[in-house]
Amino acid sequence: MKTMTMKKLALASLSVAFVVALGAGCMRSYQPMARVPDSGLEYSPQPAPEATPEEFSRLAVVNGKPFADMYFKNYGVNPTIDTEEENVSTFSVDVDSASYTLARSYLSRGHLPEEDAIRVEEFINAFQYDYPDPGAAPFGVQVEAFPSPNRRGYHVLHVGLKGREVSAAQRLPTNLVFAIDVSGSMGMGNRLGMVKRSLALLVEQLDARDTLAIVVYGDNARTVLEPTRATDRSRILSAIDALQPEGSTNVQAGLEVAYAIAASQAREGSISRIILCSDGVANNGITDADSIFESIKQYARRGVRLTTVGFGMGNYNDVLMERLAQVGDGQYAYVDRLEDARRLFVEQLTGTLQLIARDVKVQLEFDKSVVSRYRLIGFENRLLNKEDFANDKVDAGDIGAGHTVTALYEVKFREARALSSPAFATLRIRYKDPSTTLESGTSQEVAKALPTAMVRQSLEAASGPTQLSLVVALFAEKLRGSYWARTVSYEDLLKLWGQLPERLRTREQVAELRQLIQRAREYDTRGDKFEKTAPVANMDFDHVPVVR
Repeated sequence: MKTMTMKKLALASLSVAFVVALGAGCMRSYQPMARVPDSGLEYSPQPAPEATPEEFSRLAVVNGKPFADMYFKNYGVNPTIDTEEENVSTFSVDVDSASYTLARSYLSRGHLPEEDAIRVEEFINAFQYDYPDPGAAPFGVQVEAFPSPNRRGYHVLHVGLKGREVSAAQRLPTNLVFAIDVSGSMGMGNRLGMVKRSLALLVEQLDARDTLAIVVYGDNARTVLEPTRATDRSRILSAIDALQPEGSTNVQAGLEVAYAIAASQAREGSISRIILCSDGVANNGITDADSIFESIKQYARRGVRLTTVGFGMGNYNDVLMERLAQVGDGQYAYVDRLEDARRLFVEQLTGTLQLIARDVKVQLEFDKSVVSRYRLIGFENRLLNKEDFANDKVDAGDIGAGHTVTALYEVKFREARALSSPAFATLRIRYKDPSTTLESGTSQEVAKALPTAMVRQSLEAASGPTQLSLVVALFAEKLRGSYWARTVSYEDLLKLWGQLPERLRTREQVAELRQLIQRAREYDTRGDKFEKTAPVANMDFDHVPVVR
């Protein structure tokens, strides 16, 4: 047990390895999946007939689910670790936010999201927590802890990182390539129309320093706009406006053409990035996912990075979109309304394009004499082995300008007098200069002792943004059916939301959070899957029961 790392523990309950599910399902018909020999991939032999927007809007239930062919992966739930067995927690940063937006899309359409669609860290990182600008440093650190309102005997530890701000004027010149899915499925629900409007917002933020090219892919891939100076907006916008749905989805061909263009435009002192816009479904052209991912990784080594942006409910592959962004050293976002595109391409454009730190790893070493147990909330698919922290050849996530990364832990102090100790943990962060390429360069390390003085006596004594992070995390835990959230009711969540400072409650996104909690309360008819084995009245707050 002592040799089992946290990563192995979190994944021990999973019985299958990563598989990219591929399909072209629709509301009108459903086709069983066939397997490509020796590839580990599944595909639909014949594209199923596309539903019209009117048919799609009726939300017909296929195989017991409100949206056909939604592909997600279950990464498990992190265990609670005894510090006598392992007192070090290590993970890669993650700035993705797609899981939150996807869940909101489910709820806004009258359905509870699938449990496998919930990645807690992406819920947390979809919100802003008012971290101060770190100035000249690559990023600043904000830490605070308080008693858990739902897990008896535990405290919640909030760890926040804030990337250095870079002004629009200081941003590096950018060579962008839009890789746009124009397959038939992108015609459903006006997905391609949303892509056009979203990219038009981005184009307006570029200037004479930047170039832009457009690649589209359906049955095949082709370039519809060669690299063009961003000031030629009329030409660029005309090319975007002329896009129409066509054929099946050959994502491999689209990426090959896009990367060839991006690599040819790459220059030292500039940014080369591909922005892939798709519903994620690939039903043509892929024969070996591993070879595609390795090709993307090779381009990432040369500094060409990939941002994936998802569109559409039904006929959507979340697994593929997240994996492509992760392998491509980029960010994964999901857009279901124009406000999401504005946040990604206008408000956070510099962070979307320009890195301030790469291969960022976080490690907490808990003092075993002060902390007896701990659990990282989320980041299940970003866990690293302890020895990976100092290994500069191990890839990790990147932080863009102004981006924030927030992680929550549940920690159990040994006894009240343990809080009289000077510190209870050491936080270490390793990162590389953004100009280095993958597997090159030497990382720098920042270490910070976490003093017991930052442990608050009550939840109410914690700052408003820290309290907000708890509400968001508990909401995500509730949606994914976590054992540790079974004592939390939606009424409890609404009460916690109501205790937030008014200046936070009046923010549009925070007000929306309350509405989503109310909707989830209305739609959630699930029972407590642990009740028969471990009644909540006798709940063990240290161990998860074995459910057979």
